[in-house]
Amino acid sequence: MSLIIAYIGKKGCVMTGDKRKIGYFGDKQNLEVLEKELYEGNISSDDDFLNRSNELGISIKITDDANKLKIVGNTVRGEVSTKGTFETKRRRIYGTTNGYQILELLGSEQKSRKAGEKGIIIFGNNYAKQLAQELIQKKWKASQSLKYMGEVFEEILAEVSSKTPTVGDKFDTLIQQPDYNPSEAQKHLNITIDNDIKVLIKFRQDLTEKLVQQSIAIDMANKIIDKGDVGKVVSIDGNMLLVQLNDKTQAMDGNWKQLAGPGQNVLMFCESDTVKIGDKVVIENEDLCLKKDKSSLSCDIILCSL
Repeated sequence: MSLIIAYIGKKGCVMTGDKRKIGYFGDKQNLEVLEKELYEGNISSDDDFLNRSNELGISIKITDDANKLKIVGNTVRGEVSTKGTFETKRRRIYGTTNGYQILELLGSEQKSRKAGEKGIIIFGNNYAKQLAQELIQKKWKASQSLKYMGEVFEEILAEVSSKTPTVGDKFDTLIQQPDYNPSEAQKHLNITIDNDIKVLIKFRQDLTEKLVQQSIAIDMANKIIDKGDVGKVVSIDGNMLLVQLNDKTQAMDGNWKQLAGPGQNVLMFCESDTVKIGDKVVIENEDLCLKKDKSSLSCDIILCSL
């Protein structure tokens, strides 16, 4: 759901891209029907798209806030992506003066990489690309400035967006024009892209770790004890108690790291002067207390079942 147009040549690189993202939810077969009609150009407006989606029972979410272009070093990077069940497919173009490279990525793994010196590159679905190519032939004047070229690209994207909802009506245009010959351009692109891929790998690693931690937090949150026995008092020192956990209880900190397992002792506090060794500690109505008289207890741990 994108259209990116890039010019790369001796003047530099100018790249324009739309900001549209579309999310789908619904029956797989009906979704295939909708996408086929969409990519063949049979649906020409957002309203028609929404109406046809409703007819097929497909829920869609359209936004125009995606940042598909970015300055990376002395290059402009454009990216279109498709999220699969397990991995995200990315297609990227990096452009600078007198050089560009196009990458196909699955996750952060490079599947293909090719280089060129100059040209006009278009990323998008076949229908949107065809419309853009026809308009470029009518409007293009290679002798103009990069700023002018960017304005032409925006005009083209605006016209394409009026004919297909796969392209939004909001755009970004970025320009880079360092002083590189073709050999210097490819050298810079190699360094820039390799570093950018390292950033992507780190981002994916951090995201994976975050998702794992979220999964652990959800799992442990479901194990928080809100009712039942948790242990017994084994030591008393003023208002400080050592409580031995029973064989079904563990103590966790705020990051869900185990501080004490079954049979181990944890520190609790009680203001009552009636507490005795051997008293049962329970949770009733989500309150931690002594079983015998409901005297309140406090602690800085989270009590969970195994």
